[in-house]
Amino acid sequence: MESALDYWSARALLEWQVELGATDALCEAPVDRYALEDPAPKPKPGAAPAPPPKPKEVDPVEEARKAARAADSLAALRAAMEAFSHCELKLGARNLVFSAGAPGARVMLIGDAPNREEDRSGLPFAGQAGALLERMLAAIDLERDAQVYMTNVLPWRPPQGRDPTAAEIAMLTPFLERHVALAEPEVLVLMGNVACQAVLGKRGLSRLRGKWEQAWGKPVVPMYHPADLLRQPRQKRLAWADLLALRARLDAVS
Repeated sequence: MESALDYWSARALLEWQVELGATDALCEAPVDRYALEDPAPKPKPGAAPAPPPKPKEVDPVEEARKAARAADSLAALRAAMEAFSHCELKLGARNLVFSAGAPGARVMLIGDAPNREEDRSGLPFAGQAGALLERMLAAIDLERDAQVYMTNVLPWRPPQGRDPTAAEIAMLTPFLERHVALAEPEVLVLMGNVACQAVLGKRGLSRLRGKWEQAWGKPVVPMYHPADLLRQPRQKRLAWADLLALRARLDAVS
């Protein structure tokens, strides 16, 4: 039996397929779609691929030291602190609290961390504590804005005004030390335990207050923070004695 189609039969079948919508041929050679695909080649046995290298851990204290050393002016130091990305305190703070008063003044006051008023204003020693400080300085003939320079250990307010952690103090102390070097005061006044920890490496203001020490090449005296005096008015007598000692120190070297 002959299986080949004659010309007219093949043409009739083709025209019938065209009427059904089959207008294009998929390929010239037939494809067996029921045949199994060849299995993918197995990888050759060998050493397992090396894991990706771990990202290098960043030491925030060392990064702060590098950034602080590179600052050659107070403006550059402020810019370096604003660009510092390793302290999470800045994420919740409204403002960077850098300084207030007169750069180059003989006396530099160092507070602890910004309170709510300081965070809002961007200035250290603001609010009721700042008003009390102004009266304290005036009592020993120091004008706050013209004869004193002020800053804090921390430039950003901790959440809910909590105490700074030891890691936060250590991270931001290089900026403070550079701040002192650029401001070039004659005397440092440490107001609060956090300032004592950052500059002297110790706490216990009731034991430290009123006693002169040396740190960062400067004479240093711890005192009660004005905010502490608002909470503990009985300590104002001790603060007055410390202020008189500061005035005597300034008069002795003037």
